[in-house]
Amino acid sequence: MSNGRTSGIVDRVTESRPWRSLFRHGYPATELDRMATMFTNFFLHVLPAKVHPNTLRLPYTWALGMATFYLTVILFVTGFLLMFFYIPSTEWAYHNMKDLQFAVSFGLLLRNMHRWAAHGMVAIVFLHMCRVFYTASYRPPREFNWVLGVLLWLVTLFLSFTGYLLPWDQLAFWAITVGTSIASYPPWIGETIRVLMLGGHQVGQGALLRFYVLHVAILPTVLGLLVAIHFWRVRKDGGLSRPEDATPTTPASPGDDGRFAPDPQKTYALMEVVRGGTPMVAAQAPEEEVPAWPQLLFRLLVLFQVVLGVIVLLAIFFDAPLEELANATHPPNPAKAPWYFLGLQELVSYSALVGGVVVPGLLVLGLVSIPYIDRAGEGEGVWFTSKQGKRIALWSFVGTAPYTLGLLYLNARFGLRRFFPEAPQAVVDLLNPATLLLVSIAAFSVGVGWRMRSRRMAAIALFSAFLSAYVLLMIIGTFFRGPNWDWIWPWN
Repeated sequence: MSNGRTSGIVDRVTESRPWRSLFRHGYPATELDRMATMFTNFFLHVLPAKVHPNTLRLPYTWALGMATFYLTVILFVTGFLLMFFYIPSTEWAYHNMKDLQFAVSFGLLLRNMHRWAAHGMVAIVFLHMCRVFYTASYRPPREFNWVLGVLLWLVTLFLSFTGYLLPWDQLAFWAITVGTSIASYPPWIGETIRVLMLGGHQVGQGALLRFYVLHVAILPTVLGLLVAIHFWRVRKDGGLSRPEDATPTTPASPGDDGRFAPDPQKTYALMEVVRGGTPMVAAQAPEEEVPAWPQLLFRLLVLFQVVLGVIVLLAIFFDAPLEELANATHPPNPAKAPWYFLGLQELVSYSALVGGVVVPGLLVLGLVSIPYIDRAGEGEGVWFTSKQGKRIALWSFVGTAPYTLGLLYLNARFGLRRFFPEAPQAVVDLLNPATLLLVSIAAFSVGVGWRMRSRRMAAIALFSAFLSAYVLLMIIGTFFRGPNWDWIWPWN
């Protein structure tokens, strides 16, 4: 009887007008109800009502895009809570960190979650870009969305960089000192950029306040806007890319039940005036798609639990570093930039021009230009385009590592400064590991493109070789550089 009474109460509540005004559909039991729920729900309408089965394949996307979004949500929530316990002042910032560690309930857990989610986001955003590149998902009509992805990656780097200073300990102070020094290397405007970032000529109260405003207000706003446009473009560009063989090429015949049989060349009409086809219309057919509820939605819920669980476990077992109070008179030796800039710091140690100006400039310009240079239709939606592309990527990545190590060894033993300390800086900029590595990778990619007669293969070779070199330089800067930036073995 109690179950019947409870059921009656639930029915009266769910059938009441206030409840129906909030929830227009009950739990969807049919495909039509599920689609109606996806359309009318404020949060779910961001997702399509139907998706192509290729979108659900984990080995194709590895869920990197949505994992990045979930990390962004975690960062926004934990960052908002941390703001209640933080004062952007050089007198209070470090003590606020100590309060979070020892006085605030769950304060250390919040800070740890924020820290590891930030590092994870920097890494996963770049891995997401790698996935999009290696599957050629930047092809028309998705060129602009690739550019938005590059901008999102840069904003993510700046978000992490500005947050690096906020603890106001030795690690933060000197990492920002080194990072802003790298930013000052571009000629004519470099020092102006550094002064604008720091609010002066050194890291102090002005820098802390500016970094705080950038970190909690300006950059999150820019990030939110770019993410919204990015998601919107994914929908407008026909969803995620997929290989040509993922869509049937033979039109289906009408069945006995009279169901619509799609034609591969679908058209649209507007007031009987405009008639034509678009890539987005021609690439999709409702008969080839599956409902987003439950196939996509439940996968997203599981993914969120996995991402949140990993961040919580990291926060429980690994504390975010907090060194002693920042001291401008006692620099560590060596002072290192944040880990994602250590590859640039390694290059800057050989040539400020190449490491601080040429490489970052060419990197951003090259990434933005990829979809407008490689416009061929080969291999879209296929990892590495073909078996040949997979071999090129593998050999480019593996072969670049020993070549890079060889250049560093030769420079240490026979470097120009070693035998000619007074050599002009222009000569040093031309004959150093950074320049030789850059020229060698460019020449290698051109050679691959010429031999294979394919811009796509050249792009894969260039991207893979650069990725290998930068990851290796980042590892060297992290573990193998000691006092005076000399080579050390981490186990000694």
